[in-house]
Amino acid sequence: MAAVAEMSLRATGRVRRRKLVNRVMEGVGTGAAVLAIGVLALVVTSVAVKAGPALSLHLFMRAPSLFGGQGGISSAIVGSALILAMATGMAVPIGVLTAIFLVEFSPRWIAAPIQLVLDMLNGMPTIVTGIFVYGLLVIGHLQSAYAGAFALAVVMLPLVARATQEVLLLVPSALREASLALGVSRWRTVVGVILPTAVGGVLTGTVIAIARVAGETAPLLFTCSIFSPALSTDITHALPNLPVLIFQYSEQPDPSLHQQAWAASLVLMGFVLVASLSARALLARSRRKLER
Repeated sequence: MAAVAEMSLRATGRVRRRKLVNRVMEGVGTGAAVLAIGVLALVVTSVAVKAGPALSLHLFMRAPSLFGGQGGISSAIVGSALILAMATGMAVPIGVLTAIFLVEFSPRWIAAPIQLVLDMLNGMPTIVTGIFVYGLLVIGHLQSAYAGAFALAVVMLPLVARATQEVLLLVPSALREASLALGVSRWRTVVGVILPTAVGGVLTGTVIAIARVAGETAPLLFTCSIFSPALSTDITHALPNLPVLIFQYSEQPDPSLHQQAWAASLVLMGFVLVASLSARALLARSRRKLER
């Protein structure tokens, strides 16, 4: 009987080379991920350590003081919240309606240039947006919270529109076809079927956009930087806000103001963290809903 040749499972030649390249690329990818996490950990640790001496209840209870070390950031937190709320109120309706038009109603020859404009607006430097709003709403008037909110809304608009557009594209076509087959009009289908299905993704995009603009300084320097330290809710005047406060405190010679700038930076980072976790939770909920 002829002897049966034993088969070797050891990789040789080209297969061995491919496995080696695969391991090298896996190592490179893992190293890049570890490096990114390390940089983030370094930044967070550095800010937390430098902000530690200024963290106290008084920091969150007192108004800012630009000429002394006994102030806090309470009015800046309130001002930032008002500005972000107004910016969200401006950007979200327009962004969502724009996305609905692009996905559900517009022909291709109209959607393509609108999409190009949104992409260009998304890549525009925020300092250019600040200069534009400064010339539009500030020259001849005073700096105001609504001017700062409008500048941030311009930055948020393409982010909200793009995120909503991607979510609407994930809605199964069968839902649209079933609704239209029952005689429901197109706009009722969008309002009653598509939007409720994609609402989690829309909220996710909105939260991400809010986190993106929460720390923008350049637009607010042109529109809402000359303010009184006192707590105020008058949107017709410039309101204290965290990004500009951090910039101003970092330029002062007082070391205690530097510590408060680090503390305000830590507050902003905490807000971005909470917003990011909320966005991930909403996105996971939206995916589970779409899968069902």
